[in-house]
Amino acid sequence: MSGGRDGAFSRIALLEAVRREGKSWAELAPRYGVVNPEPPWKTSLDAMCESLAASGALPSLARREAEDALGESVYGRVPAPERQLLALVHTMLEHGLVDEAALARRMDVVRERLEAG
Repeated sequence: MSGGRDGAFSRIALLEAVRREGKSWAELAPRYGVVNPEPPWKTSLDAMCESLAASGALPSLARREAEDALGESVYGRVPAPERQLLALVHTMLEHGLVDEAALARRMDVVRERLEAG
């Protein structure tokens, strides 16, 4: 993790753009006529966390510590569970578990599909 001795974390441009957009599930759900208060991606987020821990790629304790620290310093104004999602992706990027360019491409595909629907 890039939180150095001073506890500062690097900002990731892709995630900063998502953070600035500030679109929480509570804001998006009515736009798409969804009444379920739980975001549809929450189950996948939980499964990803479990999978990363089970594989040893990102142990649960390390992930939770990073999530807490990032939640306090970088994503503090982002509502949960969006904060958890951004913190997980931030941590995965910093550990080299996902590539930022590949993530950006995938986000574009998902955005296009969502807007086409």
